Amino acid sequence: MYRLLKFFLFLFNPERAHHLTFFFIRIPGLSKLMKLSAVKAHPALRRTVFGLEFQNPVGLAAGLDKDALAFNELGDLGFGFIEIGTVTPKAQPGNTKPRLFRLVQDEAIINRMGFNNKGVEAAALKLRKRKDKRLLIGGNIGKNKLTPNEKAVDDYVFCFEALFEVVDYFVVNVSSPNTPNLRELQEKEPLTRLLKTLQDLNTRKSKPKPILLKIAPDLTNSQLNDIIDIVATTGIAGIIATNTTVSREGLSYDQKTIETFGAGGLSGKPLRKRSTEVIRYLKETSKNAFPIIGVGGIHSAEDAIEKLEAGADLIQLYTGFIYEGPLLIKKINNRLLATS
Repeated sequence: MYRLLKFFLFLFNPERAHHLTFFFIRIPGLSKLMKLSAVKAHPALRRTVFGLEFQNPVGLAAGLDKDALAFNELGDLGFGFIEIGTVTPKAQPGNTKPRLFRLVQDEAIINRMGFNNKGVEAAALKLRKRKDKRLLIGGNIGKNKLTPNEKAVDDYVFCFEALFEVVDYFVVNVSSPNTPNLRELQEKEPLTRLLKTLQDLNTRKSKPKPILLKIAPDLTNSQLNDIIDIVATTGIAGIIATNTTVSREGLSYDQKTIETFGAGGLSGKPLRKRSTEVIRYLKETSKNAFPIIGVGGIHSAEDAIEKLEAGADLIQLYTGFIYEGPLLIKKINNRLLATS
């Protein structure tokens, strides 16, 4: 079924196809029909990570459901958790189009969306309509493009407060390559200050929520060592490894074609190896000090197992979900059941 739908969707430009997908998935009853073929809940698939119980370890990464429009329907496809966003305090249109490109030969995507979203308060309103409380929701938060880095903390605090009552965990996104100067916030001093501010707010709540940091795959080992220190210093719950890469290594396209795609973050199969390397390095160097959600280049059950064996406690799909469809969720969970 998905093969036919994919053929149809790939006739359109990627951003148009994205909107069509959300139109289809929200047709009353369609996602319920998909739910019939999704892997059923099973005790062997449950995972307790940073104090939350996940029905299965396969989640949807941020970026697909930016505005919390279809998290209920996406949950019906078999995901154990959905991450919405990245959301910012104010609505913003993102970067100019075209800004999303398929690299079909490599089963990859390049995006320079630029945190396009309708604003955090609009997302919070949608999240109040969650149908299944067992489906855990993460809130991926960022800063507005026009907010200078010196005031970025204020944007993250605003989003944190706006989403606190409607998400189960938070993800601080300072690693997108598509907002000017955002990655400068990954440096040790500003990142420590940002995370400490959020964690101080969090611990004053009656029921604190896990806060995670999403990092870029382009960090050096020295920078990854800083990340390990920052987690220990701030007491945040864990890491998501990794975001998209600015590297173009491993692509099968010629250099001239690659240049036509322009700037942006690369995701999909070419990211698999580096993402796994980062997970393994963090897990081994920190001596398993914190949980990791592994994401990047998962297009098969084998890819998922690779991430888990490298040290990921949970995994997330994005580009692999676009190329392989909902059956990928079932394949991964069935493999985990077979080896449990």
